[in-house]
Amino acid sequence: MTIKLLVADDHEVVRRGLHTLFNDTDVKIVAEATTGKEAVEQTLKHKPDVVLMDIRMPDVDGLDAIEKLRKKSPDTPVVILSTYDNPTYVARSAALGAFDYVLKGAPRKELVAAVARAARRDAPTQSSILSRVKETLEKKREGVSEDMPLTERETQVLRHVALGLSNREIARSLEISVETVKEHVQNILRKIQCTDRTQAAVWAVRKELV
Repeated sequence: MTIKLLVADDHEVVRRGLHTLFNDTDVKIVAEATTGKEAVEQTLKHKPDVVLMDIRMPDVDGLDAIEKLRKKSPDTPVVILSTYDNPTYVARSAALGAFDYVLKGAPRKELVAAVARAARRDAPTQSSILSRVKETLEKKREGVSEDMPLTERETQVLRHVALGLSNREIARSLEISVETVKEHVQNILRKIQCTDRTQAAVWAVRKELV
């Protein structure tokens, strides 16, 4: 079965390279986009089975495009293809609903397999960067010392904060309201005696929560 793929990347050399990469596979590139805005428009027009999305693009970046697609085409899986092995980017991608996250330096076989899994709606492998970060975000108090002043939910929220997620992204990831997230963040800052999110992130790293 042919997998229809939309590629969103602002570099022509990358897009051309992907055409070559997917030759002789079940993946067929049916549309291209150079901005996040175009990615959303082209997805709605061509209805691909999978979107392969870069993060750093002009106009609307890949992460904002994922958020827009979740509203306009929620059943379309998005696989991030990025140069950046950045925990914050990976965590934000996971929170916004990306299906997988693959580095541009990954082997051809890995990228083709990731697209095929997304088309089948199969979960990413345990070795996937996205899987590892999601596991961290979903942890509660496993491995946390008993004298930790935070509740299980506050510990989860702090992990998200430490990885650079916004209140809205945390709310989506944990399936709670933004107001509830704000309340948790206030309680966390008070309990660990920090004045802002940056200090809280440093505290979380020192406590080896992330």
